[in-house]
Amino acid sequence: MLTVGDTIPSLVLPVQQGTSALPNGETIDLGQTNGRWKVLFYWPKDFTFVCPTEIVGYGELKGEFADRDADLIGASTDTAHVHFAWRKSDEQLAQADFPWIADNGKQLAEALGILDRAEHVAYRATFIIDPDNVIQHVTVNGLNVGRNPQETLRVLDALQTDELCPCNWTEGQQTLKPAA
Repeated sequence: MLTVGDTIPSLVLPVQQGTSALPNGETIDLGQTNGRWKVLFYWPKDFTFVCPTEIVGYGELKGEFADRDADLIGASTDTAHVHFAWRKSDEQLAQADFPWIADNGKQLAEALGILDRAEHVAYRATFIIDPDNVIQHVTVNGLNVGRNPQETLRVLDALQTDELCPCNWTEGQQTLKPAA
């Protein structure tokens, strides 16, 4: 599995966003940084139970991530058409307006090392990637346990301070200063 200090693979992958039109070959280039951070999170499968709670939770914080110069990117091993159908079927998912990678070829999930071998889907993995495309944070959950998007935002805040941040540190609190 790729981890902190590794570079995210520079892949161009199918992506789906919005509900106004059927997918038409749109892609995302993970090699492009535009000087911004990326928050990439995978869920196992569309049309399931835990996954939409996470997608909606991240979607509600999209503006917060954008305020921190971070692009929110979702992903699963479903197709762009399945993503589109799921968004069309659920008003809350339709409002989760950020790109969803359609990694049905499992190219990125395999490169990241996050495939569940028994179920052939991705684990609930979250990667915070800096503007140089270097992974700075990784969390991976099993298939049945959802994540806390607010914690991802807290970790992004801490990483962006480039300071020593103590346990439970939140934006606005003091960072640690080593004694001279």
